[in-house]
Amino acid sequence: MEYIKKDFGSYKLHLIKTDKFKSITVRVSFHRVIKKDEITIRNILSDMFMQSSKKYSSKRELTIKAQDLYAAGLRTTNSRLGNYINTDFYLSALNDKYTEAGNFEASLEFLSEIIFNPDVENGKFNNEKLDIVKNTCRSALNSIKEDASNYSLIRMAEIFGEGEPISYRMMGYLEDLDKITGKSLYDFYLDMIKNDYVDIFVIGDFDVKEVTDLIKKYFKFDVLKKLRVPFMTEEKKARGKKLISSETIDNTQSQLVMACRLNGLSDYERQYPLTLFNIIFGGCSDSKLFKEVREENSLCYTIHSIPNKLDNVLIVKAGIDKDNYKKTVSLIEKDLKDLVNGKFDDVDIMMAKEYYNTALEEIEDSQIKIINNYLMMELIGTDDIETKRKMMNKVTKNEIVKVAKKVTIDTIFCLEGVKNEEN
Repeated sequence: MEYIKKDFGSYKLHLIKTDKFKSITVRVSFHRVIKKDEITIRNILSDMFMQSSKKYSSKRELTIKAQDLYAAGLRTTNSRLGNYINTDFYLSALNDKYTEAGNFEASLEFLSEIIFNPDVENGKFNNEKLDIVKNTCRSALNSIKEDASNYSLIRMAEIFGEGEPISYRMMGYLEDLDKITGKSLYDFYLDMIKNDYVDIFVIGDFDVKEVTDLIKKYFKFDVLKKLRVPFMTEEKKARGKKLISSETIDNTQSQLVMACRLNGLSDYERQYPLTLFNIIFGGCSDSKLFKEVREENSLCYTIHSIPNKLDNVLIVKAGIDKDNYKKTVSLIEKDLKDLVNGKFDDVDIMMAKEYYNTALEEIEDSQIKIINNYLMMELIGTDDIETKRKMMNKVTKNEIVKVAKKVTIDTIFCLEGVKNEEN
């Protein structure tokens, strides 16, 4: 695999050459510092791109065109990475080797049309199509509590990180929907195209010069970008006393979420010992939490932990019966203390390293995961896959224990189910 980065000032082009895949995948990533009051309009804009363009006046026409390009895959997503919000366009097109000459260029032109030539008249988006997208968004926001598992994470983040980016609802906010008009949406679009940081990734089997020339031809950005604000959010100290909160929901199962602050981690610790700590703690089915809380004590239906490295947070989440709340919290706290005290052995470390190496192999089997890996290399300076493999195998027990001591439970939130299972 060969990686080439080209900085054109107004955007960065990342070329990942590999003959492992039959398709060529392109990711155009727009990102800026996140603002709470821009999340909803950005979500709406992302959905509007998939409704139509100037040339393709309906969703049906977009679909037909994609099919004509040998079933090219096209989608948009919004996500948060630390201090930033991302709007990503993904295009997957069969390599010309397996289709006809010019298919990849035609696919790039199609993607360019969607991004740079939206369905706009007289300086505003089509109100009828906008209303459809807004209504779909409104329905999703009104039904947010129906997914109790996800809603518990949302509420925990709002309580735990009030005022921080982690507390923002990435689905958006109902109160912002009605403020969005065809004109305000177009004004926001122009601002995004002009001022967002842009990274373009291309992965597949291609000629570097040809692809570079095609990107220059179809993706024109002319505003030089200033130095970025760091992607990693400001580190916050854990509370002196745990914050304990709860809320009821019309569900049979309760959702327990514990948020832990990570303080004083070095870049090395964040990449390697923390990752192994998490796998041993609650990151897989061989973890302490899974074995002791779920299998040995039958206190939960599901349980896992996951670190959010850009926010210096580690989350523990479990689906439980309300009556098992105290026992579950107590055992989670005990398992964390055991790791702090070094109560794990070489078998646990070997399991964690094997699990990690398997995950790296899975990354190499997916174009999207490979792109994500290089994106994180660009944004926060993580290592490439081969370096990760070598460095992880060197991590010691003492380094894992040192990281465990930097994990502090800050907030415990329980979304309590009140529905009787017999009903």
